[in-house]
Amino acid sequence: QLQVVESGGGLVPFGGSLRLSCAVSGIFLDYYAIGWFRQAPGKGREGIGCISSSGRKTLYTDSVKDRITITMDAAKTTVYLQMNSLKSEDTAVYYCGEKVWARYTTLTSCEYDSWGQGTQVTGSS
Repeated sequence: QLQVVESGGGLVPFGGSLRLSCAVSGIFLDYYAIGWFRQAPGKGREGIGCISSSGRKTLYTDSVKDRITITMDAAKTTVYLQMNSLKSEDTAVYYCGEKVWARYTTLTSCEYDSWGQGTQVTGSS
C-alpha cells in the first residue's frame, strides 16, 4: 500500500506555470503508477496523466498533454506535475493518486486505488 500527499498549490497567474509535488511513501512493490487528476467546481474528475514506477512510461490526457510534464525523482519518492500556460479552466483541486499493478504490466491507463487530500490551484488575472 502506498500513501501520497500533494503540495504546491496556490494562486497562479493566467499564462503562468505551476509545479505540484506528490510525496510517495509506504511499501514499494514491484510495479506501480503515480498520477494526477483534478476536479473543478461543479464538475467531475478529470484525469491529467500518470507515470510508471520505472519512470520510463508516462500517459497524458489529450486535453492537457501539450502543457504538462509528469516526472519522478531518482529516489522514486516524489512525483511532479509541471503545467505551463495556465488557463481559467485549470482552476481546480489537484489530486495525486496511486495504483499498484501486477509485475510486468504495461501501463495503458491511469487508474488509482487511493489518493491524497488534494491541493487547490487557482488561476488569477
